[in-house]
Amino acid sequence: MATRTLGGRYHLVRRIGRGGMSEVWCGHDEVLDRAVAIKVIAPGQDVDVDLVRAEARSAARLAHPNVAGVHDFGTSADQPYIVMELVEGRTLGQHLARGTLDWRIGVRICAEVAAGLAAAHAEQVVHRDIKPGNIILTPSGAKVLDFGIAAAVGSADPDPDGPVMGTPAYVAPERFAGHPSTTATDMFALGTLLYQCLSGRLPWTAASPTELVEATCQRDPEPLPEIAGLPPEVVDLCSRCLAKDPAERPTALVAALLLGEAVDARVYVPLRDLAPAVIQHWADEPTAKAGRHRAG
Repeated sequence: MATRTLGGRYHLVRRIGRGGMSEVWCGHDEVLDRAVAIKVIAPGQDVDVDLVRAEARSAARLAHPNVAGVHDFGTSADQPYIVMELVEGRTLGQHLARGTLDWRIGVRICAEVAAGLAAAHAEQVVHRDIKPGNIILTPSGAKVLDFGIAAAVGSADPDPDGPVMGTPAYVAPERFAGHPSTTATDMFALGTLLYQCLSGRLPWTAASPTELVEATCQRDPEPLPEIAGLPPEVVDLCSRCLAKDPAERPTALVAALLLGEAVDARVYVPLRDLAPAVIQHWADEPTAKAGRHRAG
């Protein structure tokens, strides 16, 4: 990259990640004197700047403790970049690579991810790439990263003839059939994430990406192993998230509340999405129990 400063204020310090179309840098905002993460579309990539700007605006509307915030958008040499909250910590993928998590930890992480998704879905934004590498574990809880390929609910991929957006192991089967992203596609990814946290492996065994796609679209997931103490409602939720029919998958709000309840964890969910009956249910809970769930 020819310049080390973007927009006259964002100094690129060191590269911390690289993907197929972009790089992520640790940077410094010289105006506000703070560390930031900067996602830069790699030179030579044919991208629609207006589309990236629109998606950055959608992500910037999200304000939630389990979502890494988007601060700014700009272009440099006609290539777009997105300035985001810099989140310190290890990814869930790094933790899973060291061994299977205790089920209580895995369920709590997924409850917090579901709460972040509930906030996004309330703004009609879908993430499209929920996976262990996009979840950072911090002392204050899990943070969902990289709404950089986020999109409005129901929007088509930028290139209908190109590859499906997202990571194949976590992509819902209807996406491979050409259907647009919806909140239900994020829930399939959450189900895969939950299954992996509980078992240490993916729901389908496959020898190649092509075989994995075929298994996702045509086979039922392999049964979860017996896990001592795991509530049956968590197993049921995982199964429903992985349903082939998107209409059978639960909402992120339901998943956040159920998983949070299973491990006595506090989750923050959008108040306006709670049906009156649900609000009354939590209001009727004993104070010590109801205090775990915060609506905002």
